[in-house]
Amino acid sequence: MSGVKLNNVIKRYGETQVIHGIDLDIQDGEFCVFVGPSGCGKSTLLRMVAGLEETTEGQISIGPRDVTRLDPSLRGVSMVFQTYALYPHMTVKENMGFGLKMNGHPKAEIEQKVAEASRILKLDEYLARKPAALSGGQRQRVSIGRAIVRGPEVFLFDEPLSNLDAELRVEMRVEIARLHEEIGATMIYVTHDQVEAMTLADKIVVLRSGRIEQVGAPMDLYRDPDNKFVAGFIGSPAMNFVNGTATKDGFDVPAFGTTMKLSVEQPANGTAVSLGLRPEHAQIVDGDTFAVELTEALGGVSYAYLSSQTGEKIVVEERGDYRSAKGDLVGLSFDADRVMVFDGLSEERIR
Repeated sequence: MSGVKLNNVIKRYGETQVIHGIDLDIQDGEFCVFVGPSGCGKSTLLRMVAGLEETTEGQISIGPRDVTRLDPSLRGVSMVFQTYALYPHMTVKENMGFGLKMNGHPKAEIEQKVAEASRILKLDEYLARKPAALSGGQRQRVSIGRAIVRGPEVFLFDEPLSNLDAELRVEMRVEIARLHEEIGATMIYVTHDQVEAMTLADKIVVLRSGRIEQVGAPMDLYRDPDNKFVAGFIGSPAMNFVNGTATKDGFDVPAFGTTMKLSVEQPANGTAVSLGLRPEHAQIVDGDTFAVELTEALGGVSYAYLSSQTGEKIVVEERGDYRSAKGDLVGLSFDADRVMVFDGLSEERIR
């Protein structure tokens, strides 16, 4: 297996630049997830690693090899797409071994590699079936099995779960995590779903408009985001943001009806800021500062959607037996040490 290194990687389509000087080091055996909103460049970047998109400038290395200009078949990667791309007239076994067969591998070797991939993915009982007789999750496992038999240095996943229903998505996340643990391969995984990113990744790369916003372990990004974009993208439900202004005494926050003292570097008096607070770090208490607009009951946890008198929105996680109801007037309590402050103009974190 091998790591992947990107050095000042740029992609242009004509005059339009979509990837802007990406530098990234993915270690051997690491599970790296690219996340970001639609159009941020994550799939384009993955396809550049695969060789399916030409690299305009910069260098892509897999292990010690510079693969920037290599044909995709010579890069030592296997790609799993969101569409299963299985041959409908072939059995599962034939689909998994077809690539090796076309490349002239001996029959005994193909049999051995298909059997091993089938064992890993628990596909033994489906080997004689054709794709039409499989569920969506089973078809995706066959697609992954086809990648495994090639014995790649790096596995590439392009939103592989986006066509599955919610229950199957959870099951396949577990399957992919187990696969990574068993074979220990380097994996690069693209998704717009930050829940997938948080549960699968060793390292998350947050992208926006073809640039890296932040790289780090899932909980590091959650607890210590560098800017408002990362803070709002990582976490479900998303972080709450309310407007404030720096004063000589702290931060004036109209939504909370108070001036707050926070343990961060104090900006210049009058600086516009955005204060971030995660739903689980606030508690509903007696008061009349906020109105409850909606409550989502999800079993052991609920989310109350509040509106302040200034019109700003706050989501609060509720646990236990008490649940607020639509129309209730409530107050908020929270630990000031949990509040993050972002510059109102640059959106960079103020620490």
